[in-house]
Amino acid sequence: MKKIIFLTICTISCYAIAAQEKKEDTKSIPEAKSFVTNHQASFGGKSIKYKATAKETYLKNTDGEAVASMWSVAYIQENVTNTSTRPVTFVFNGGPGSASVWLHMGMFGPQIVKVNSDAQMDDGAAPYPLVANNHGLLDVTDLIFVDPIGTGYSRVIGKGKVKDYWGLNEDASSIAKFMRQWITENKRWFSPKYIAGESYGTTRAAAVANTLEGGGQNMALNGLILISQALDYDGSTSIHDNITSYLTYLPSMAATAWYHKKAGTGKSIESFVEESRQFTYNTYAPALYKGGLLTKDEQNVIAEKLSYFTGLNKAYILKSNLRILMPRFQKQLLADKGLAIGRLDGRFMGDEDDDVSESPRLGDASSYQISSAYTAALNHYFASALNVNMDRPYLTSNGQIGSKWRWRTVPDGQYWEPTPVNTARQLGATMRRNTDMRVLVASGYYDLITPFFDAEYTFARNSIVKERVTMTYYEAGHMMYTHEPDFVKLSQDIRAFLTQ
Repeated sequence: MKKIIFLTICTISCYAIAAQEKKEDTKSIPEAKSFVTNHQASFGGKSIKYKATAKETYLKNTDGEAVASMWSVAYIQENVTNTSTRPVTFVFNGGPGSASVWLHMGMFGPQIVKVNSDAQMDDGAAPYPLVANNHGLLDVTDLIFVDPIGTGYSRVIGKGKVKDYWGLNEDASSIAKFMRQWITENKRWFSPKYIAGESYGTTRAAAVANTLEGGGQNMALNGLILISQALDYDGSTSIHDNITSYLTYLPSMAATAWYHKKAGTGKSIESFVEESRQFTYNTYAPALYKGGLLTKDEQNVIAEKLSYFTGLNKAYILKSNLRILMPRFQKQLLADKGLAIGRLDGRFMGDEDDDVSESPRLGDASSYQISSAYTAALNHYFASALNVNMDRPYLTSNGQIGSKWRWRTVPDGQYWEPTPVNTARQLGATMRRNTDMRVLVASGYYDLITPFFDAEYTFARNSIVKERVTMTYYEAGHMMYTHEPDFVKLSQDIRAFLTQ
């Protein structure tokens, strides 16, 4: 009898413990938050009524358990009777580790923050100019801004692990999952679908487009908008012995030297850039591949031309063995003024505390001179316009992600030898399977991190269907929309791309 009572007590206890654990598991995952507001504003000369939904979307594992919360802000035009003709554009930035704040508050959002258009002033301290985006695109497309896991308000929850999201393939899988879920919940499977990505966001865009073809739910995209593309990292990694990067960066150095009046005097930027292209293809590439086989006379000829294009001293170029690393160019171009130029945008200049360091010590002037304005503007806008009230800070960037990012492209256990990241080949394959997909590539002349010539080099290869690719150029850098004339031009170019 005592044994039966003991077993009964044990059974009851086990059920109680299990119930408590289940209760705690449920309790640890709060209800997803959603903030809905209604607005009306002018876009493309039209008055548009739209609904803004800022919310958490829970991603679930194969057991149906919520394991991640992805934050997004969707702007949807009201009173649209036929959504099959209304495009949907998913927007994200890069990093990896960056939230969508830059494209949200700088280019596509209903309200945007303005920094000095000519890159002559730091953003300073609050308050900052937050203005209506009269060049916004809500008249031609609905917009969904997405923050990858670990950025913005997005995070793992419950049994979720960051390792399941912080990686090239893992990240693409989660974004694709979110897109399918959003499209299904909002009944938009017949709507034209686009992705707009910037920097690593373009790496992600190509990978997501490829991922969306699988998983038993093939979702074909109508197009990709690649702002400051970074598909093949060979051409955007300025390190010793990477011959490709010496070639892809040179025309951007020439353009930046032209901007700072160190080279190309009396010539238009277009003609000077074209001259540097031809030199790179026809003369510089063979010289780099000959390397130590060049004669002294040949070295001198190449050094003189490199000095002509970059504005750097010939003797310095010879000491550099005809190979100019980008961080050194940043310090050397305006060394006579004691200034270092920006990496994201070569128009920016920073007053360094060490004029003889090999690379900028204080960071990227084109980043720290605008980031405070963007961060403050987004937080203010969320609170004042969208009524967002969250229990944690919005991470515009997360420094932990980059150091933990998994670049491996094949499953564990399968042989893999590290190579430069390249999703361009995936894009080429996707374009050939999806004959309606078009691509817009937007490049800044003064972008010294993802150079415009690298875009040309990448899209000339990798089986990409060039007839469906549109290349556009701007007289600014990585975030060309910080330059007012380019902000207007980029908006016009994207509008034309979405409506053609």
